[in-house]
Amino acid sequence: TPNPNTKGNTTTTTKTPLLLAHYMPWYEAKPIAPRWGWHWTMNHFDPDRQVDGKPQIASHYFPLIGPYDSSDQHLLEYHFLTMKLAGIDGVIVDWYGLTDFRDYATLHRNTTRALQQAERLKMKFAICYEDQTITALAEANRLAPTDRVGHAADEIRWLGKYWFNSPSYVRLDGKPLLLSFGHAGLTDDEWSRCLEQAETPVAYFSEHRRRAAAVGPFDWPIPKEPLRAVDRFYANPQTGSRFIPVAFPRFVDIYAEAKVGPGYGHFDDDGGKTFRELLKRGLTANVPAVQIATWNDWGEGTMIEPSVEFGYRDLETIWQVRRELGQASGAVTDAQAFRLPYKLLQLRRADSNGNTANPRLDRIANLLATGQNSEAIEALK
Repeated sequence: TPNPNTKGNTTTTTKTPLLLAHYMPWYEAKPIAPRWGWHWTMNHFDPDRQVDGKPQIASHYFPLIGPYDSSDQHLLEYHFLTMKLAGIDGVIVDWYGLTDFRDYATLHRNTTRALQQAERLKMKFAICYEDQTITALAEANRLAPTDRVGHAADEIRWLGKYWFNSPSYVRLDGKPLLLSFGHAGLTDDEWSRCLEQAETPVAYFSEHRRRAAAVGPFDWPIPKEPLRAVDRFYANPQTGSRFIPVAFPRFVDIYAEAKVGPGYGHFDDDGGKTFRELLKRGLTANVPAVQIATWNDWGEGTMIEPSVEFGYRDLETIWQVRRELGQASGAVTDAQAFRLPYKLLQLRRADSNGNTANPRLDRIANLLATGQNSEAIEALK
């Protein structure tokens, strides 16, 4: 929707950017899974053990709903409805491809379920491809070095056949949006050859800098110089008219405590001020989308998902900023509405029928997804 911005006597019209949250589908939790997954334990912490009355997890922070399993349909419903009510348009899901190697198959299954919920709840989605998987497959002798480009092209063809065709998939200039994370996978030349072989026209964005085959770059937190790096990204001429800025609240990883590695650095929350400033800067930058890093990376502490420590503060910031900028949908007039999906999740979990259909609760979810919040409140009583 057009958003008029007036400067002096001159009025210009820019499109409102999509606000997309980077989403991690990698959590495994009991009792849905037979064991606690690595992202809750990092082979060091034990969620079966209570510390200060809470399960011990690989994070400095604790989810408001407790540790969860990313395959749980009720969890996904809660996540997407909470995002939607706060003013987030959709998600960019971290995807590790199709190969049954390490936990990639589980991640693919969870991503599929997440995208199904996005469609159901009228949310947008796009894929961020972790092409480092190609290097990992080659090192494990699961992929010949000469097949690197062909493997990536096959994965993008699969995306083109299935997920790109969804009406919920984000498109830029008529092409599906595709991001690639990092630079530990395909080289610039390999990405150029990959997209030629894939024969699927995409709006491709690469991390931090624009690769030769990319429309432009997208930004990502650099915890050792977070705000200076953001300034550099905005100022770099290579960004041109097509780039995706980032908004993030903090970076406080658990890697050193988990003995995974030294960690990437520490960037304090600053009472939520940084997130507000970065969010506002991105949403007024005349860009196609702004990416929030992240919805739920608990290990790095960048999450804006409701937590015991911060509550709904970061979601309230999104709601307030979008209203200030005239970008709000208008469906949510009270920030208390963010709590409604949590109430729905509690009812889902208390439902004795388990995963079987519950028409009453399905109706409440539909009311929330379509902005009928007053009716949802009555139905939740």
